[in-house]
Parts: sequence; structure tokens; C-alpha cells
Amino acid sequence: MKSKLLLLMSMLFSFSAFLNAQTDGTLTFTFTHSRPASNSGEGDLLAVWVERSDGTFIKAKMCYDGDETEHLPVFAVKAGGTASNSSHSNIDMSDATAGATLKSGSGSPRAWSTYTVIWDGKDLSGTVVQDGDYKMFIESAWDAELGHPEHDYITDFTFTKGSVAQSLTPTSVSPINTVSLVWTPAALSLDSVYKTKVSLYPNPSNGIINVMYNDIPVSKIDVVNILGQIVKSITLDPSRSQTSQSIDLSGHANRLYIIHVSTNETSSSYKVVLDK
Repeated sequence: MKSKLLLLMSMLFSFSAFLNAQTDGTLTFTFTHSRPASNSGEGDLLAVWVERSDGTFIKAKMCYDGDETEHLPVFAVKAGGTASNSSHSNIDMSDATAGATLKSGSGSPRAWSTYTVIWDGKDLSGTVVQDGDYKMFIESAWDAELGHPEHDYITDFTFTKGSVAQSLTPTSVSPINTVSLVWTPAALSLDSVYKTKVSLYPNPSNGIINVMYNDIPVSKIDVVNILGQIVKSITLDPSRSQTSQSIDLSGHANRLYIIHVSTNETSSSYKVVLDK
């Protein structure tokens, strides 16, 4: 009877630990906001934010609203402001990109373009949030004749934050298309000694990335893009006394990449940004 009780307590403890897991990692959210077929002027108001699946607001990641702060009412309320005012002075934008109304044909970024949002899996206090289902919300407005407050469009996309990597390409919902969500957990090396002996530079890189690995029998290096695709793979002879490897990514797009450095027994992952 005692052994069964201990087993049950162990199972309950393990289940509780699973429910309260807080996996460190990165979510890369990419989407294209095409120009709407009708009623579209030269500008767009755009907000992107992270929520837990139960509706709990986590963090603002983007807000372009100019003087028309009443046209992002859902974002404004959920971020702690009022429906008629999504101004940056009312909302914590410390981990978000923000600016005036996006314009077609001028500025950077521009209206009706492709955007990439990166979330570090943390809330505004810098704490890694609990694992589970989360949503990336997009709210947009482009019609100057809208009521007050009112938007033209809102949608959301769900992904799972946890210890397992996830790459999603949801069905397009016009005017939002070419959507991808890539959750990449921060992989821990099975041998912490290996982790501390690997270094990558420069980061950000203008195209050439140098991987240094002293006294480690590295057998393979993979470069993975935000869609989870291997864009470059290098096989090495671990018996050689090689201590570094250069990787040329000059022909690839500017964005976040994950570098997997592997031996025959273990691997570690590192984030690098290409900025040519």
C-alpha cells in the first residue's frame, strides 16, 4: 500500500511539473498583409500582440497607429488602454516595434508588406511564461471612414509553446497570407561542458558565421531557417583536430537562423541573426 501511495505521489508531482513547465525559447511569426481589394487607402494601422489561449494578454509586439489611435480598439483594451486610444503613452511597448501609420511606397516597414515578429517567450517582467497554447493576434485598419472606435480586420493564430519545436503554416485568411509560426525551444546540450565551449561570431552577421568549438568532436553543423527548414548542412570528421568552421550564408535572406552543432552523442543550438 505504501509503495502504491509513493508511486501516486510521484506521478502527481511529475504531472504538476509538466503543467507548470516554463520552456525558454523563441517564436518567430511571419505574415504578409496584402493590400485589400476595396476601400484601401495609402495607409494601414497595424497591431500585433501575444495572448494565452485563455485570453490573458502577455505582450504587445507591434503597434503602428499614428494619430488614428481609435482604430485598433481590441488591442487597445487588451493591452490596458481604452477602446478609443491605443497610443503608445497608454500601453507598455517596451518590447514592441511602434510608429506612425504605415504608408504604401514610403518608409520602412511599409504598408501592405511582409512582417516578422519575434517573441522571446517572456512576459513584460522578463519572466518565461508557462508552457501551453498561445495566440498571435493581428488587428488592422485601412479605411479612413471607419466609425470610432472600429477596425477593418482582426484574426489570430494559435501555436503551442513547450519543449517540442513547432513549425506551422496556417491557411491564409485574406488580406493576411503566407503565415508561418515557428516555435524553437532553447535546446540544452546533454553535456553542459560542450555548450560552454562553443561560440559563434559575429552575431549579427553580414553573411559569414564562424563556429568555434575547442576540444569538441563535432560531426555535423546544420543551419535552420524560421520555417524549420535546413538551409545548409556541413558534415565533419570528428576524429580530426579541427576547432572551427566558417559558414557562408551571404546568399540567404536577412532573418533569424538556428545553428545546430552536433557530435555523435549530443547537440546544442544557437541563435544568430543575418543582417547584411
